[in-house]
Amino acid sequence: MEQQRFVVLSASMGAGHDAVAAELARRLRSAGHVVLVRDVLTLLPPGAGPALRSFYRASVRHVPQLYAGIYSTFLSPAPGPRPGSQPLAALAERRLLDVVRRWRANAVVSTFHLAAQITGRLRERGLLEIPCAVVVIDFAVHRGWLHPGNDLNLCVTESAAEAARRGTGRPAQAPGPVVAPEFGEAAQAPPAHWRTILDRRSPGRPAVLLSAGAWGVGTALKSTALTLAHHGCLPVLLCGRDERLRHRAAGLPGVLALGWVGDMPGLMAAARVLVDNAAGQTAVQALAAELPVVGYRPLPGHGAEGVREMAAAGLSAYADGPGELLSTVDRLVPPGPERNRRVMLGKSAFRTDAAEAITGLLG
Repeated sequence: MEQQRFVVLSASMGAGHDAVAAELARRLRSAGHVVLVRDVLTLLPPGAGPALRSFYRASVRHVPQLYAGIYSTFLSPAPGPRPGSQPLAALAERRLLDVVRRWRANAVVSTFHLAAQITGRLRERGLLEIPCAVVVIDFAVHRGWLHPGNDLNLCVTESAAEAARRGTGRPAQAPGPVVAPEFGEAAQAPPAHWRTILDRRSPGRPAVLLSAGAWGVGTALKSTALTLAHHGCLPVLLCGRDERLRHRAAGLPGVLALGWVGDMPGLMAAARVLVDNAAGQTAVQALAAELPVVGYRPLPGHGAEGVREMAAAGLSAYADGPGELLSTVDRLVPPGPERNRRVMLGKSAFRTDAAEAITGLLG
């Protein structure tokens, strides 16, 4: 195929959307194409993007039930009329058209649901004449991802793809998660430095990663870490960019609290289990790294639905309460049939290359 020009729309809401956008861009560029990655929040009127990000972060961190209500009202896939994000999407239309025109783009790819609404609206009205693909990174496909104007939805599971087809009447495929190759490579040869760090911290204790996303968000994270430590594990609390959480957790006995980790593939390869609360990018990176995932105390809204959907797909275990968490960890830490089964199921999630499906839109 001759060289094509792509605009990939991400969003600086945590780190997952940016990670997917970056990996898609890498794959497209390696195939000889030209890619512009743009944060969709910068297409909104000045100040609107940071305000939206701050409100979302504050509500998830401090008033989770408020976010659960917002999700239920605006995004939940439950049937029935409800308000949507069209007014917000309309504010970014002109700027996106300007970007597409200046870049001379042949296609637009969205990795965030607001971006999917913007491209779908423009495409439906004939204002955007190039193909638009949506890479749905959530296991639970909420309403924000779905717009019948987009040409193709690429999903993490076949169940998600079926939900996208029902919701839009447009084609949907299930290539699986989009994860950088370093995660799979690290699983084959775990870096010795992470093993040394973990062994020095707590010799003989299996490392259990406790994910809180880029923003350090979660329910009773410190309590969960202490529960794992008392059980004989080395809980590694991933605090993301939340330095306050890291400092508070640093004094917990038997707990290793880390800030932003640059070598996450290596750390995952040296660990035994990931305890996850969002079914987001960290969870699918763990699948690629052959690290079993346990969903526990999920975040409200799309986090809770995503954790349930990931478990229903067989890609993770779900623990309902501390006792079930510990018994699940006990089954997954040692080598054996249960761990092997989880690893194989996780590897099966990666079916085909989403970048190839995107270029296929252009013939």
